Amino acid sequence: MSAIADIRTGATAPRQLTTSRRHNAAFWIVGYTFAVTMAFSAVPAPLYVLYQARDHFSTFMITVIFAAYAAGVVASLFLAGHLSDWVGRRRMTLIAVATNIASGALFLAWPTTTGLIAARVISGVSIGMLTATATAYLSELHATARPGTGRTRSEIVSTAANLGGIGVGPLLAGLLAQYAGHALVIPYLVSEALMLAGAVALTLAPETASVLRGEQRPAYRPQRISVPDADRPLFFAVAAAGGAVFALFGLFTSVTPSLLADLLHNDSHAVAGAVAFAVFGAAALAQIVFGRVSRRYQVGAGLVAVLAGLALVTASVWLPSFWLLLAGGIVAGGGAGAAFRGLVATVISITPAEVRGEGLAGLFLGSYVGLAIPVVGVGVATLWVSMQVAVLGLAIVLAAVLLAVARRILA
Repeated sequence: MSAIADIRTGATAPRQLTTSRRHNAAFWIVGYTFAVTMAFSAVPAPLYVLYQARDHFSTFMITVIFAAYAAGVVASLFLAGHLSDWVGRRRMTLIAVATNIASGALFLAWPTTTGLIAARVISGVSIGMLTATATAYLSELHATARPGTGRTRSEIVSTAANLGGIGVGPLLAGLLAQYAGHALVIPYLVSEALMLAGAVALTLAPETASVLRGEQRPAYRPQRISVPDADRPLFFAVAAAGGAVFALFGLFTSVTPSLLADLLHNDSHAVAGAVAFAVFGAAALAQIVFGRVSRRYQVGAGLVAVLAGLALVTASVWLPSFWLLLAGGIVAGGGAGAAFRGLVATVISITPAEVRGEGLAGLFLGSYVGLAIPVVGVGVATLWVSMQVAVLGLAIVLAAVLLAVARRILA
């Protein structure tokens, strides 16, 4: 009997080893594809000043183009962000990457202001489909490849791919625009090639979700938002804080390159990309470093850093000083990363498991509204007041929101 068991164990072990290796390789393929697709979503950031100079539009139009991206993300989050549970992680990730590749083609084929807006909407739709899907995919691949080892590796890689990828996009675009020539073509071609390579490799990855077919699939409905009635005041405070945190990210991926060129007299596309990279790199690093501390500490320390960074950024515009801007971006970015991780943990703690996805959807709704509306407010303000006054106004509003909600969140 033991001999039979040994034979069975010996036959099973190679299969398990093969499965682990295949899922481990797929884990890194998904991480790469997630990162380069997120990177593409921020590629236009250092290029907006070139479009502005070419088409002679105002800072307000830059913020409108940026808001179009946020609108695409929000719509996609609620219309398609949850569909990977039905159609599979791999298929949904491939659809998201293909959608962003189509967005890149549109940037090249329709080089007008209207084309920019359309391309940014489509890119936003891609990111709305991708973020939750790729995060879940990484977690499931890791669990199969390394059972019983905890989720630390998948959390670090998903954070690095998400926020780190967004930071790499402007850095890559800025360097290529500065040194490779054809600034409004080469960054997109390189990004398209990187995403295409990820998509091809992804076709070899195993599926981790149970794909539902035909009558197995439930009737389609958009993602719902749900939170227990007793916790709604806390939830709204968390959503408002998420919006304020994302407004900071929006500032550095929309109008900061124009701010560098107009106020700080630094028109280097590489520098503009490096500043955005520093902000998002600090956010990703902070999420990893603060991952083991309490939710309350993540939120508290993060919001303090955001407020300090906002003060430095505002001072940099009025002095003006590039180094203050960079320091403020790094401090605020790190704070935003830590705080947002704590905000996600807060929502998870107050929502039952069966509606947790709906609670997180509400947090992301508030966050992406914050990504767009305050930045558009800055653009509108610049039609009547200087950039210095507009940035000061934004900082005051964001600080007021954060101070108003901090007590309830930290209670």
